[in-house]
Amino acid sequence: MNRAPLQLIQAWLRQLGSWRLLFALATVLLLLGVGPWLAATPEPHLDLLILDRLHSLIPDALGAVLLRVYQLSGVHVTGVLVLAVLIFLAMRRFWADLVCLAIGTGGILLVVDRLFKPLVDRPRPSGSLLSEIQGRSFPSGHAAGSVVFYFLSCSLLAAHYPQLRRPLLLISSLWVGLVWLSTLYVRAHWLSDIAAGAALGYVWLSFCLAGFSVWDQHQQRRRAASSPSPRIHG
Repeated sequence: MNRAPLQLIQAWLRQLGSWRLLFALATVLLLLGVGPWLAATPEPHLDLLILDRLHSLIPDALGAVLLRVYQLSGVHVTGVLVLAVLIFLAMRRFWADLVCLAIGTGGILLVVDRLFKPLVDRPRPSGSLLSEIQGRSFPSGHAAGSVVFYFLSCSLLAAHYPQLRRPLLLISSLWVGLVWLSTLYVRAHWLSDIAAGAALGYVWLSFCLAGFSVWDQHQQRRRAASSPSPRIHG
């Protein structure tokens, strides 16, 4: 019996660590427990208060910028960015990185849009600034997807180009923060949607990075085992 898959799974669990596994379990339980309760409350007081307060504090000029940020962070533009990074990884022959990013970005869409959103079925806030915003609200795909794509890309690229780690992390953090703020400003999601999406995105990001690390170590051991031993001449 081939024990390699089981050993890889065990190594993946060890790489994640107990606290990440507990956080993942708590996140899933909270989403499944709190989500339906939020869906049954059409206009939750705290969420509504935050959205209204945000609109009163943000000036029109900044609001126009946030509106543009939200549009740029949509599926179509983000899809082009994902494709561009995948092409770059393929050109550099970083095949494991390419597979990791493809699984990460594609997987989070399935987890959010095909699993949690249909289960919870929470309506979006009323008074959206964009007519094309439709569908279910909880958890936020914008929040989850931005965490996974930008920080996963940042981690993978920084492993090959360590000198870019800080600027990539800074740019990614600022952009993700703007995406979250823009999502609230256009009233595409409640704050609780953003929080749930961010937590779910972090869990999926952790799963992907742990899997990538285990696979990379596994491949290194295979290459070391298959390399010929140096000959000793007497």
